[in-house]
Amino acid sequence: MTVVVFANRGYQILRIELSKVGVTDTGRNAQRMFDLVEPFLDWVALAKGHGVEGVRVVDADEFVVAFRGAMQRKGPLLIEVVC
Repeated sequence: MTVVVFANRGYQILRIELSKVGVTDTGRNAQRMFDLVEPFLDWVALAKGHGVEGVRVVDADEFVVAFRGAMQRKGPLLIEVVC
């Protein structure tokens, strides 16, 4: 099994919901609640903590290499795609 996590480092759904209720400007504290940067979730480390190998990629070329490798191996793999 291969799990692909697209890590955009934010709760975009919360930003969308705020805009739906008419919020156009947020303060610093509110912005910090929508971001996953301090501290950011390290999906590779989380996978390793559960006994699963993980790899982080930052562009399409790295993703292709990681995904091809995942399809040729046995056992689980997590691929974190940093967006």
